[in-house]
Amino acid sequence: MRAKIVVALLTDQQDFQLKQAEDARLAATQAGLDVEVVFADGNAMVQVHQLFGCINLPKEKRPTAIVVESVAPDGLQSVAKSAAQVGISWVLLSSQEAYLDELQKDFPALLISSATADDQEIGRIQARQYRALLRNRGNVLYLEGPPLSATSQLRRRSMEEALRGTNVKIGKTIRADWTEAGAKRVMSAWLQLNLEPGHRPDLIGAQNDTMAVGAREALLAIRPEWVDIPLTGCDGLPNAGQELVRRNVLAATIVKPTTAGAGVALVARSLRRGGSLPSPMVLLPQSLPSIESLVANSKKR
Repeated sequence: MRAKIVVALLTDQQDFQLKQAEDARLAATQAGLDVEVVFADGNAMVQVHQLFGCINLPKEKRPTAIVVESVAPDGLQSVAKSAAQVGISWVLLSSQEAYLDELQKDFPALLISSATADDQEIGRIQARQYRALLRNRGNVLYLEGPPLSATSQLRRRSMEEALRGTNVKIGKTIRADWTEAGAKRVMSAWLQLNLEPGHRPDLIGAQNDTMAVGAREALLAIRPEWVDIPLTGCDGLPNAGQELVRRNVLAATIVKPTTAGAGVALVARSLRRGGSLPSPMVLLPQSLPSIESLVANSKKR
């Protein structure tokens, strides 16, 4: 029988997560592995239930490994330990969690690892983009993901640290669920308030491209006079965020490497290893356009 991997992702309503699923399936096919992709609908309890369902299967039906992007930052430690106790490898796709080191010490023969994009660097790039686009002065409306998301927290924290001491300020924060529809809904609710002219942001910075699109749709519907406000996002898929930058819908995005394929590849390498287990992977994001281009263009305005 071929080894089976379960890949647990956040939602099937967001382009980046669908690309994650596509890359996981491709990597599994290339490695000769079976893969099952499950989506948690952005709900931490749904994700925990899905994973315990895999762990509690009869031995012959259990997956060899679970590759997971966690909905909540602290919700999977007990799930990971339960998986390891029955011999299931664990690869985390979201932030590097402290429990992984402890788990690896307790189960040294088992793959306990991570394949992550550097979300702290994403936050720092966001700050550099804001400073470049605003020429170091202005108010940002920040559109972030769910408050329990480790990804959302890391990006926010490092972005704020990188803006500290500058004249670029986060004037307002709105939270959505990573999806276009969710961002449009919360942005519409905010825009429908009796806002004074001074509440107009100088820039709208979204934590992903999909939410930036939803925010723009709300602007077009409710405050079309604000549609010239620069928008930035993250993920930078070729046919999504990158295309939106080319069309000047977004002022900038961040090209975030997908990690699900890399996570599956880590499992494949561990199965055919001749010695030590493969090391965790950290994939680096890039600004699009480059920060230098954004600075040069802002000077021309």
